[in-house]
Amino acid sequence: MIRTIDDHVSVAPQITPAEVSAIAAAGFTEIVNNRPDDEEAGQPSGAEIAAAALEAGIAYRAVPVGHAGFSGNQVEAMASALTAASGPVLAYCRSGTRSAHLWALARARMGDEPASLIAKAADAGYDLSGIRAMLDTLVAADR
Repeated sequence: MIRTIDDHVSVAPQITPAEVSAIAAAGFTEIVNNRPDDEEAGQPSGAEIAAAALEAGIAYRAVPVGHAGFSGNQVEAMASALTAASGPVLAYCRSGTRSAHLWALARARMGDEPASLIAKAADAGYDLSGIRAMLDTLVAADR
């Protein structure tokens, strides 16, 4: 189930290669994979999703986030993916939660107000209150 965060970004749980053509047809121009390969038995690999994206004519980027949490490099890579995209982005992970969190961290690093990010994520069904302090720190560092 794809959940829209804003006009530029939506998040989803694990997608399959067979779903990529429908994702492209829905207007997404880039897929961002926030899930490490082999996190769960039977999940499609990033290479499989990348090949399907190439075939569908949309961009693919991998910014995997494991159980260790978010790093500055991942936040920067997500910010880069968001700014480089030529249109709407679909980010995915196991459930969509990590993607929503990483989107918010990247947007905070880009200067967006934490309250606005938290509200947008809440409207899509994601609770970002646990990373509020990180969002505030990133916005402060941007100024």
